[in-house]
Amino acid sequence: MMREVQLAIIGGGPAGLAAAVAAYDKGVRDIVIIERDGELGGILNQCIHAGFGLHTFGQELSGPEYAARFIQQVKEREIPCMLNTMVLDFSEEKILTTTSRADGLQQMKAQAVILAMGCRERPRGALNIPGTRPAGVWSAGTAQRLVNMEGMMPGREVVILGSGDIGLIMARRMTMEGAKVKAVAEVLPYSGGLKRNIVQCLEDFDIPLLLSHTVVEIHGKKRLEGVTLARVDEQRCPVAGTEQYISCDTLLLSVGLLPENELSVQAGVQLSGITGGPVVGDDLSTSVDGVFACGNVLHVHDLVDFVSQEAAQAGESAARYLQRGNACGPKIQLRAVNGVRYTVPSYIDRDHMAESVTVRFRVGHPYRDAAIGVYAGERLLRRIPKRVLAPGEMEKVVLRRADLPEDINTVTFCVEEGNSK
Repeated sequence: MMREVQLAIIGGGPAGLAAAVAAYDKGVRDIVIIERDGELGGILNQCIHAGFGLHTFGQELSGPEYAARFIQQVKEREIPCMLNTMVLDFSEEKILTTTSRADGLQQMKAQAVILAMGCRERPRGALNIPGTRPAGVWSAGTAQRLVNMEGMMPGREVVILGSGDIGLIMARRMTMEGAKVKAVAEVLPYSGGLKRNIVQCLEDFDIPLLLSHTVVEIHGKKRLEGVTLARVDEQRCPVAGTEQYISCDTLLLSVGLLPENELSVQAGVQLSGITGGPVVGDDLSTSVDGVFACGNVLHVHDLVDFVSQEAAQAGESAARYLQRGNACGPKIQLRAVNGVRYTVPSYIDRDHMAESVTVRFRVGHPYRDAAIGVYAGERLLRRIPKRVLAPGEMEKVVLRRADLPEDINTVTFCVEEGNSK
């Protein structure tokens, strides 16, 4: 027999946990969290460094400590969790097919679903780096799990390709464990990580950051012996004559994160071509009725505190949907232009929006002495001065319902240079 449930949450990481707690507190009692790992917490379990929870709990916590706070809240509410359970299929009718060693193949019909599957790392195969396939080439996240959870060292002489936050954090972690990090190479002319991580993880440990550089060849047969780096031009093509060989036994790849949306595609959810995540409204509802999305499956965040805030909103929205049904009004489209890459949400329901809506976005390039301009049609709503705008740091603007004219159908977000005052 097919199991029926009011709310199914796919993913037991920080997004899934916060969404479950919020939905429960809004009156939904028939909830199940489906997690493919053997424990709740997701990626936080391997993030043993501090820096989590300042916005949510007013304390600086490690990843496991942050996760434990929400896991405890889930346990206090007695929300059931299906661990070691993989969702194989997800239909537009909100039927989930799951498998686990304990229960075998099962099907579940949900009245509402929250997508909280997180993201995954871009693999070496997506980079087209010439060379052999020796041991010693790892994604930064895999290396993090090996060191922090398995007690294993991937190697002793390390080069890191990519300056995302995971790569920066692993540069520090490997150094603290006794390895020599010889360089962090970044193909872009700027780092993709948070400024605080550049300072705390690289500058404090005298680890060189080579901007506009990439790996052009991997050396070694059975084991990695070294890599060749080269400077790249504005089209990211290697510049002849700039090659330099660095001996190493480990190459860590921190070259981007991809929202894990294979299940979303199965259900017919519309995805954004920019973020790779679902297109959502201000209530975080997707294009499929009764399906909501939050966290890194929606767009990649830089702080887990923002994931929790967004997930709580998704949980509350799912609860409203279950209690009142779907309500659709005229849409106000949110446009991202002139340096703003995208917005989440993509549109606002004019008739049913809250008193205020938080719009999150990233810029496409670094800017100094600029401003974020927000326009309702042709009318300027807000201009927010910014001394620095960076792709690695998410921005947000709060739109108030009272500020939106009744006759507009678009709100535009853009970067205006030379407007820092």
